[in-house]
Amino acid sequence: MEKKDLRIVFMGTPEFAVGSLQRLVENGYNVVAVVTQPDKPVGRHGSVLRPSPVKEYALAHGLPVLQPLKMKDEHFLEQLRSYDADLQVVVAFRMLPEVVWAMPRFGTFNVHAALLPDYRGAAPINWAVINGETRTGVTTFFLDHDIDTGRIIAQRQFPIPDDADVEYVYDGLMQLGAQLCSDTVDLVLSTDGNAPSQPQQDSDAHHAAPKIFKETCAIDFSLTAKRIYDFVRGLSPAPGAWCMLTPRDANAPAQVLKIYKTAKTHESSVGVEVGTLKAENRRLFVATVDEWLEILELQPAGKKRMAARDYLNGFQHPEHFLLK
Repeated sequence: MEKKDLRIVFMGTPEFAVGSLQRLVENGYNVVAVVTQPDKPVGRHGSVLRPSPVKEYALAHGLPVLQPLKMKDEHFLEQLRSYDADLQVVVAFRMLPEVVWAMPRFGTFNVHAALLPDYRGAAPINWAVINGETRTGVTTFFLDHDIDTGRIIAQRQFPIPDDADVEYVYDGLMQLGAQLCSDTVDLVLSTDGNAPSQPQQDSDAHHAAPKIFKETCAIDFSLTAKRIYDFVRGLSPAPGAWCMLTPRDANAPAQVLKIYKTAKTHESSVGVEVGTLKAENRRLFVATVDEWLEILELQPAGKKRMAARDYLNGFQHPEHFLLK
């Protein structure tokens, strides 16, 4: 079979998935339809509907788009069957029922932004950085009944520099994932749908990568400077780690402060109250359980992201505040 004859349905939603879809389209694979999430209401009253990045790319390239509310909806299933796909490719979409992933004769494979079985879940890139990993990668695997547990087809590794934030790793894995996606399609083609795969080796030592919520992003300054440093870059630039700027005067209100970038100082803060702030030479520091951590970029409530030195222009007496 030539690649122009292999009928592919692509499923994905965020920008991360666009990289793989773009690679397939630009390299002449036969993508017959795209499935993505329904348009998302935005604005103060939710009156504006925003299409997903995958939908925007698909429409710009003349690809049919399906946006089911429910994956088991019979009308959607009829539409999906009508495209007579040989293979389905899933990148950052949602959990699929068996009636969907088992539909194509060559099955359905997923591109996951981690080295499975490590970091199964919705936010593998964030958690890899939060946990201070020095490497991660991408995995293609065939879908089965349980999320992120199917037979592994191929993997590629990606190094994480100590100063990298999520944006850097996201961009790198998007490109690496796109390459692995097309390589996996080629493997499916060359084996006539019988691509070799291996079962995942389960272990309790593997990390989870659950969805990240607002409360997940709260900084705990009683942790070590290293762990807070990794936590901040693991959530930067989005959704952003946050804390409360709390006056030592209990009668004054606390304010939300987002922190986007920090630096390790290796200067002991043992004996100093955790969360204590100090300013030296237009540099801002916070005490952790073991070392002072320098705050480089932050965002006060109601203002834009800024360098700490600019923030200090209007922030007097930081010693009168704690970060909690």
